[in-house]
Amino acid sequence: MIRSLAAAFIICLAVPALAQEAEPPMSYERLGKIIFALDENAQPRDAGFELTVAEVPVLVVTDPRADRMRAMVPIRPAADIDTDELMRMMQANFDSALDARYAVANEILWAVFIHPLSPLEKDQFISGLAQTVNIAKTYGTLYSGGGLQYGGGDSNNLQRQLIDDLLKKGEEI
Repeated sequence: MIRSLAAAFIICLAVPALAQEAEPPMSYERLGKIIFALDENAQPRDAGFELTVAEVPVLVVTDPRADRMRAMVPIRPAADIDTDELMRMMQANFDSALDARYAVANEILWAVFIHPLSPLEKDQFISGLAQTVNIAKTYGTLYSGGGLQYGGGDSNNLQRQLIDDLLKKGEEI
């Protein structure tokens, strides 16, 4: 009993030390460093950035006062989305889009990754960015973020490759 209490006490002492090794809070500046590591031709735009990932233009916007970040890829006008397509996108939002989502704003269908800014970790951002590009690229076919899929085939490995490639680029940051 005393050994168990001593072990629990030691673990409680170690937890704050582990927390100190956590990544610094995400900021506009830190996000910019990550983005420029992924695309050296990225451009700052107002409170965000424009970059290209796997030949897909991406817009990343931040709102530090609201502590929010959004990565977005325009897919198509939303006016002609039929009920079956809408149903398929909502199903994908539940299971295969992963952390990315399909969304409609200003009469455009978007692929988006939305997250609070300060707790966002580097690999989380990179993975969410790749998933956003993947759901934009697979719109109309697999509707997949690329990380997990059910069934066989080549698509999962091809889409997972983008996530792995971007994570590798971000290792040096």
